[in-house]
Amino acid sequence: MSIRLPSADGGFRLHRPNTDPYPPLTCGPARSRAFYSAAHVVADPLAASAEAGPVVDWEATLAFRRRLWAQGLGVAEAMDTAQRGMGLDWPTAAELIRLSAAEARAVGGRIVCGASTDQLAAGRTHSLAEITAAYEEQLAHTEACGAGAVLMASRALAEAARGPEDYLEVYGGLLRQSGRPVVLHWLGPMFDPALAGYWGHADLDAATGVFLKIIADCPEKVEGIKVSLLDAEREVDIRRRLPAGVRCYTGDDHHYPELIAGDGKLASDALLGTFDPIAPIAARAALALDRGDTDGFRELLDPTVPLSRHLFAPPTRFYKTGVVLLAWLAGYQQHFTMVGGLQSARSLPHLATAYELADGLGLFPDPELAEDRMRRLLTVYGVSS
Repeated sequence: MSIRLPSADGGFRLHRPNTDPYPPLTCGPARSRAFYSAAHVVADPLAASAEAGPVVDWEATLAFRRRLWAQGLGVAEAMDTAQRGMGLDWPTAAELIRLSAAEARAVGGRIVCGASTDQLAAGRTHSLAEITAAYEEQLAHTEACGAGAVLMASRALAEAARGPEDYLEVYGGLLRQSGRPVVLHWLGPMFDPALAGYWGHADLDAATGVFLKIIADCPEKVEGIKVSLLDAEREVDIRRRLPAGVRCYTGDDHHYPELIAGDGKLASDALLGTFDPIAPIAARAALALDRGDTDGFRELLDPTVPLSRHLFAPPTRFYKTGVVLLAWLAGYQQHFTMVGGLQSARSLPHLATAYELADGLGLFPDPELAEDRMRRLLTVYGVSS
């Protein structure tokens, strides 16, 4: 039996659901690379209105993380995929970090957590001292919870900085006082337009120079970097110029197979939002790398790129909508509702293609459930399937 899906051109196409999904996988973490999935949060659809602030279904949210850990993936918590700065406020993110870090300890899972400055009020320019204090608060909370920290790019710093020297001052001070090495995150404006010109330069070559200087000034406090620019050549160049011992975590959801596989000399580790929906395949690909089977790794991961490119298509910042849709279709949560109502951020044809691509990859443990839920979503939109 086929399902009738809407196309972007206004027409329809028939899709025959997959009958051969990937079976559940339980394994330990990969040895050859570090694989982190930036995980989404599950909203509470029965909570108060949005004016009351975000309300998270904690049990469903933590259950999804347990599923990632069981497959050998690490969890990157309270980052962009968790709607940080797009519905998830700092008090809720702080609780998410606390609960997830405790859960990671209980199951022996790997975790890193995002530290930023989003407790600062929007709508005004903050001083560098205020921005630094905000970073320090979040960094201290993350470290107190026993998790590694990812120093996320700050909208407040992008607004306040007069030039590269301000980035050097803020990041240099934070690195010198951090209790343990951190991951630095360069999130490009395609993910967040407010971060255009980060590191004090619109020119990416000049910005790269500032980024690398921050690392070179304090390499012992930088465990790694996460590069989310969707520019594979630039990531390879940055990776080549890193001090010894500093990891490069790819955040490139368009080119991740080739970047993780490496060039025979250097390779990227991974911290990716796309690993949230493709976790069953990513985990198997990691095992292939552990066996030294690079061809098998690419055979598993390369076919996932069309889905990832679709989810992260412009406006890229709305990729979370497709991620949550696929979690609902896969049966990992009971509804397609997001913090801040972002389930409405993508069109029905976009969602239909996400379903079709994910189903073709065998990502739905119960294809009949996924088909039924997709049909019900189409009906809500007034489309007969």
